[in-house]
Amino acid sequence: MRRFAVGAALVVAAAVGWLVVRDALRSYHSTRGATIVRFTLHSRLLGRALSETLVVPAGERRRRPLLVFLHGRGSGPDSNLTQPLFDTLHDLGARAPDLLLANGGDHSYWHDRRDGRWGSYVLREAIPAALARAHADRRRVAIGGISMGGFGALDLARLAPQRFCAVGAHSPALWFRGADTAPGAFDDARDFARHDLIRLAAARRLYRSPVWIDVGREDPFASSDEALGRELRAHGASVTFRLDGGGHGGWRDRMPAYLRWYAAALARC
Repeated sequence: MRRFAVGAALVVAAAVGWLVVRDALRSYHSTRGATIVRFTLHSRLLGRALSETLVVPAGERRRRPLLVFLHGRGSGPDSNLTQPLFDTLHDLGARAPDLLLANGGDHSYWHDRRDGRWGSYVLREAIPAALARAHADRRRVAIGGISMGGFGALDLARLAPQRFCAVGAHSPALWFRGADTAPGAFDDARDFARHDLIRLAAARRLYRSPVWIDVGREDPFASSDEALGRELRAHGASVTFRLDGGGHGGWRDRMPAYLRWYAAALARC
């Protein structure tokens, strides 16, 4: 009996220890009443199963708008689960959107390419799955993202301009030339050319919905992000461009402002 008690105590201690480590690793201490729904999407377009994260704010759970938020390179859906995010969703109350934190793998850059139709999967599989699970309003959808995800949000909103009420790009990973891109971001020069947002924006109007772009002054993407903002404005897009302090990670402190902007844009949609 004593041996069993000691063994049970060790199991409990190990479990408690894991909970402490888990809570220390995550970037929030309270969801402020929001529900985190994790589900597996069996993507026909990608031929693989992907873990997705859906955040449903507290309160009435039907007919909320949906914000699709895309993570950065080397991260994952849960990397954007932070305390400021949950605090702001709580403060927004009835205006808070449901939030799909989609899974883009390690370096898909959220576009169709040789190893999979990553852009098509977001538009045709991940968004419909989130709308169905959250019972969200399919007429009010916005898209945004961080770094790699910022590029992805801009690219997907370009390809599906009628789908989104607003598009946000926070420290988006943009380049002037294919030769300057990060390894693995694009398959080759032709792949880059198909998704060269600065060149495409210089030729025509890409977005009818409001656009937010922000970047830090010391961010290596500052000049290319600013160039995109200029081209979009020159062709009549409604653009909020913010040049903030700091480097590439400065977006972490600006999540509350992002969410308030998305909520306002979705309310007007």
